[in-house]
Order: sequence, then C-alpha cells, then structure tokens
Amino acid sequence: MPGREVLPSTLRRSPDKAQRTWEKTHDSAVETYGEGERAHRTAFAAVKHEFEKVGDHWEPKGRKGPSDRQAAGGGPERRAPTAGGVDANATKEHLMGVARKLDVRGRSRMTKPELVKAIEKANDRSTRKARDERR
Repeated sequence: MPGREVLPSTLRRSPDKAQRTWEKTHDSAVETYGEGERAHRTAFAAVKHEFEKVGDHWEPKGRKGPSDRQAAGGGPERRAPTAGGVDANATKEHLMGVARKLDVRGRSRMTKPELVKAIEKANDRSTRKARDERR
C-alpha cells in the first residue's frame, strides 16, 4: 500500500481517520494520475475537507467542507494560495480558539485573515520542531 509508505509526518501524528482518508485518497489518485505531486495534493484536499492542521498534526473540523477558497474552487489550473491546512472558512471565534491553543501572541487584536496567517505560521513552527525532535 503506497499511501502508508509516503504518509506525511503531520498525518502520522494525527487521528487514524485522517491517516486512512489520506492513504485511501492517495492510493486512488496514484491509480488515476500516477505517483507524484498531484496524488499528494489530491490526498491533502480530501483530508482538509474533514480535518484542520493544528500545530504539528491534524484535528477533526466541526463541519465538513472546503477549508479555504482554493479548496472550494479546485483544479490545478486555478492555482491560488492555500491556508496550509488552516480552516480559513471557520468562524473567527473558532480561529481564536485554535490561536489560543497554539499560544499565538496578539490574537485578540487580529482580524480573521491575520489569525489565519498567524495560525499557519504557528503550525509551521510546530511541525518543524516535531521533525527536528525526531532526528
């Protein structure tokens, strides 16, 4: 099963359902598109519909659906920046809770787009730290 062999580290630290979603979608995409970036993008898109990245792992979202405008639009020809796993379509209240969990400084004065960027940066730092600890 190729999906299990190439499972990203952030998903290895995530719930089993997130791992299964990624693996199943990845394996199906490999059959359709071949191994590579497109299969990985497809698998992450499936994960982002049910999970959001919080720190160095993925957690279930309160609702299913696209996590940002790029995920809602889809398609490789419509390349736009993504929110890196942050559920940018969530309420500001939800984003404040995630920012609190990640100890984002200055969150109470941030706008919703600023919160999304700050959470994305905090997630990236957490992921780098987790990877460095494994070495």
